[in-house]
Amino acid sequence: MNYRHSFHAGNFADVHKHAVFACIVNYMTEKPAAFRVLDTHAGAGLYDLTAEEAERTGEWRGGIGRLMAASMPPVAEDILGPYRAALARVNPEPASPPTVYLGSSFVALALMRPQDRLIACELEPGAAEALSGNLARDRRAKAIAIDGWTALPAYLPPKERRGVVLIDPPYEKPDEFARLPGRIAAAYRKWPTGIYVVWYPIKDRKGPDLLAQGLVEAAIPKLLRSELSLGPGAGPGLAGSGLIIINPPWRLDGQLSALGPALADVLAPGGGASLDWLAHET
Repeated sequence: MNYRHSFHAGNFADVHKHAVFACIVNYMTEKPAAFRVLDTHAGAGLYDLTAEEAERTGEWRGGIGRLMAASMPPVAEDILGPYRAALARVNPEPASPPTVYLGSSFVALALMRPQDRLIACELEPGAAEALSGNLARDRRAKAIAIDGWTALPAYLPPKERRGVVLIDPPYEKPDEFARLPGRIAAAYRKWPTGIYVVWYPIKDRKGPDLLAQGLVEAAIPKLLRSELSLGPGAGPGLAGSGLIIINPPWRLDGQLSALGPALADVLAPGGGASLDWLAHET
């Protein structure tokens, strides 16, 4: 999968990923102790939706553009509150089409407190330079030009002892799904109390099911899976978006059981949402 995020920023998969991520970061702020966010494949951090790349695909119109114009059920709207609050930092007019989209690092920063910290990693030179410039004024954040898979073991566990790791690789290598479980399991062994959010694209079931099976076989005790499917008319690109959350906050499954179908109604007519526990230690 060849994935340059500037062409896809704000699409349905980003909305799914970042809405859930915002819920988790917001959960972390409910306790006074500081926490750290590690974004292993951060991209540029900010995306201009009026730029040529975004306009060429127009994917954001079916994602964040559609969500911002939608009226959601009250329960889902409440769950979306942190995500919408983050987006409002750069798009203050909710009734207008968005012009800027926040990458995961900036979703986190919009919700973090002064005592919390972010490490954002990106190896691709152009995106790494943009990320460094975008984060330069925020003392809570550090941008590092490093391979995310190298950063994962290097920066765990964080000194804060609380935190969230977002793993969102570009899936450009054909064996990425096969390699993911071992790398994630190794990180988990270094820091078994952290929250890990793993995003993956769905084009068919082979790769996503291989990832899920590998994490289950790694004996990680708490694995929550959320998927958003575009349905049979999805076309040749992404057919869906998936997340596996390790050590999810205690009430996240209840939130996602309400949020997933609401997002599917807006973003994936003819598709649907699913939520299940791959492993659930009682």
